[in-house]
Parts: sequence; C-alpha cells; structure tokens
Amino acid sequence: MIDRMPPLSPERMTDEQRQAAAELSAGPRGGVRGPFIALLRSPRLMSRLQKVGEYLRYESALEPRLAEFAMLIVARHLTQQFEWQTHYPLALKAGLAKEVAEALAQGARPRGMKPDEEALYDFCGELLQRHGVSDATYQRALEPLGERGVVDLVGLVGYFITVSLVMNVARTPEGETVTVPLEPFPA
Repeated sequence: MIDRMPPLSPERMTDEQRQAAAELSAGPRGGVRGPFIALLRSPRLMSRLQKVGEYLRYESALEPRLAEFAMLIVARHLTQQFEWQTHYPLALKAGLAKEVAEALAQGARPRGMKPDEEALYDFCGELLQRHGVSDATYQRALEPLGERGVVDLVGLVGYFITVSLVMNVARTPEGETVTVPLEPFPA
C-alpha cells in the first residue's frame, strides 16, 4: 500500500505546521512520527491531540502495563500496524505477559490474564463493540482502576481510535517490525 500522507519536508510546511512540529519534537515524543505525520496536515488538531495523547501516555491514572494493554486492544480491534508495532514491546517491558499479547494478536481472548487485565480487557471489548459498558463490567473495572482510571481508560481508547483511524486512512507504514504484523480480521 502506498503511504497517502508521507512526511512533509520543512520547506513544504506552512509556518503553522513548522510550529506544531517543533512543539511536538520538544516534548517526550522527540519528533513527528506515526499518526503525527498525517495529523500535521491539520496542525491545530495535531497540537491539541498530541497534548491529550501526552497526558494519556505519560500522566494518566493507568499504570503502564494496563495502558499499553489497552493500546494493544485498540490496535488489534482496528488492525493498526504502526500502533501494534510501537506498543507491543512497550507492553511487554511494562509487564504484560507475552502470551497475553500473542493471543490478542490472533484475535483470541487471552488466557492467564491478571484480574485487573481481565477487567480492562472486558471493559475495552464491550466499549469497542457496544459503545458503552454494562453495570457489571463497569463495576469490575472500577475496583482496580477507580473512577479516574475508568475515565482515563475511556479517553485512551477514544484517543487511540482517533490516531489509528487517521493512520489507517493515511496508510501510514508500520515502522520497525518487532512482531508478526496483525492479520486483518475476516470480513
């Protein structure tokens, strides 16, 4: 597939795009990569979204293992290769079992999840499928995450849906391959 929105050279950028790219590069991401390459076409949107993403990745109430697991769930749901390749090693480094990530990659319910991972998996799955969650699923997620964690989780899922869809439309290349690429779900 051809990358529909490849990186912009500095001479092709508007002043607003250069300013947004400089702001992003000065933060923890250190550069314009992944979804931000396409989002740079709308620099104000990119600036606002990257601040939300920065909070969700680096400051949210979710511990890194759970946040990374949620990112993998969204990447699998949307078959988003760049996000999968980016967050797979981060999830393992944060303590997610490789067997859990591998089962998720295959589209199977992972076995051997920790109780908080299982609550998060069920919450995300129900949210992605039904666009809401039942009282029972909410209560199971509330115990390990708390109210702030639940809200941050919903924000994280929404944010990663947004950036994943942007990259799916832009056909952003997957980047460095660290695992087998996700297979599309059967139609």
